[in-house]
Amino acid sequence: MTRLVPFPLVSLSLLGFWLLLNETLSPGHILLGSVVALIGGWGLAALQPPKARPRRLVAILRLAFLVVVDIVRSNAAVARIIFGPERKERTVGFVEIPLELRNPYGLAALACIITSTPGTLWVDFNEASGILTIHVLDLVDKAEWVDIIKGRYERRLMEIFT
Repeated sequence: MTRLVPFPLVSLSLLGFWLLLNETLSPGHILLGSVVALIGGWGLAALQPPKARPRRLVAILRLAFLVVVDIVRSNAAVARIIFGPERKERTVGFVEIPLELRNPYGLAALACIITSTPGTLWVDFNEASGILTIHVLDLVDKAEWVDIIKGRYERRLMEIFT
């Protein structure tokens, strides 16, 4: 059975999304969506992703709460920069951060966190050296950004994914 449907949850999700996007439960769309879901599952199996082994549910919840708080604060800061009465010069720039995290799922989660936070963007990750490059809208102190990424996010992601 796992040969026919190697990732049943992924295939079921793809079928569900197909039906939601088409806003119908007609037999034709169910059949077509099932074919798309099977092909999507086979495609994922061909990529041979490593097994995800997230641990420590409490750490996951703490990280999720921290990310939500940071996103709200960052939204307010970016709004002040754009709409604020002070139109002073902002320093935008790139920050290079040495990471110890090597788990692909941890790195993917970190990329989502950084990119979903307004004012920051994941630019590059050099796998050989472990250097992450991010772009920051209002760059005041590079060392502060290194501390934020390493202390707030990387440490918690390493706790979850190692």
